[in-house]
Amino acid sequence: MKKVPFVTKEQLDEIVKKYPTPFHLYDEKGIRKNVKALKEAFSWNPGYKEYFAVKATPNPFLIQILREYGCGYDCSSYTELMLSDAVGAEAGDIMFSSNDTPAEDFVLADKLGAIINLDDITHIEFLERAIGHIPETISCRYNPGGLFKISNDIMDNPGDAKYGMTTEQMTEAFKTLKAKGAKEFGIHAFLASNTVTNDYYPMLAKVLFEEAVKLKEETGAHIKFINLSGGIGIPYTPDQEPNDIFAIGEGVRKVYEEVLVPAGMGDVAIYTELGRYMLGPYGLLVTRAIHEKHTHKEYIGVDACAANLMRPAIYGAYHHITVMGKEDQPCDHKYDITGSLCENNDKFAIDRMLPKIDIGDLLVIHDAGAHGFSMGYNYNGKLRSAEVLLKEDGSTQLIRRAETPNDYFATFDCFEIGKKLLK
Repeated sequence: MKKVPFVTKEQLDEIVKKYPTPFHLYDEKGIRKNVKALKEAFSWNPGYKEYFAVKATPNPFLIQILREYGCGYDCSSYTELMLSDAVGAEAGDIMFSSNDTPAEDFVLADKLGAIINLDDITHIEFLERAIGHIPETISCRYNPGGLFKISNDIMDNPGDAKYGMTTEQMTEAFKTLKAKGAKEFGIHAFLASNTVTNDYYPMLAKVLFEEAVKLKEETGAHIKFINLSGGIGIPYTPDQEPNDIFAIGEGVRKVYEEVLVPAGMGDVAIYTELGRYMLGPYGLLVTRAIHEKHTHKEYIGVDACAANLMRPAIYGAYHHITVMGKEDQPCDHKYDITGSLCENNDKFAIDRMLPKIDIGDLLVIHDAGAHGFSMGYNYNGKLRSAEVLLKEDGSTQLIRRAETPNDYFATFDCFEIGKKLLK
């Protein structure tokens, strides 16, 4: 298989005249098509709602596109709550799923009418102290422990994760919360990351649905919703088959009919918190080859670095690279594609077979639409780059300007040295 960018060489040549590389480019048409498919796949459930994982791509322009389709916001921090509020979140639009949570975060979440998802049983008392009450609608995060397997394949290791409550703690938490005034309950779990299989969500749903039935029987709690969280991945490599969201939705529906409906729980709403699936394939990191180096290996230096996309550096993650205008040329040159950080892991690709790259060539790094810009940082004094939206009509819109040295030095503004640095 072959990964094809959503932008042509001719389009990109015009775009870079307006926005200097590097920058992240997002595909409005693809984003809209994808969210429509997701909603249709789960339309069998009247209460279904997608709470977009803000952490994946915290840009208000992109979030507002998803909001047009009824998406809510999955937040995990104070500033993500602020961002969601600024783009028009109303009561019930925010799912606040955090861990090791500061009191002020709970206070703001409660003020905004967010559904609070507790990560630990000790957070019940902490939350009550922070906001002065227990909300009538509340959720708890579940971690069954052990390994999460599909057939004989280990998908992830929940037992080694810091998130969520044990089976016994869930029962105790529901009883305690109910005694303190909670009336509507939710269950949430995230047991595997970036799965490229249509079986993950149905398997996760079965675990959560069975836990919901058990909790209802043991505590008498009314389960209002079950949140399948994220975990639906994307095919980063060209040989991977993408998930079929309609097969996934149908798989969850079957388990719903098998487990919840017979237990008299056919009114439970299904929630999701997708980030990578929603935006990952619809973002490219656009960069330009500016150096070549011939030593023990062949290197191509580009003007982007790990500050723009960390995943290859910290995870060894694969991101496909297209040399624009050379898509049909043979991949007969082996390169390391590097950034300029003073770290040897600042490489977008290692021993990657690509067409011959010349200085000035534009490269696009695929699947950077989620956990790309958002994971950026300022090591080496690197400045975060711009974000640009490729609109449905082919025009472009700047949706985040590039940082300047003034942004980098802004936190010195209260000191004398700031006068020399800020201009």
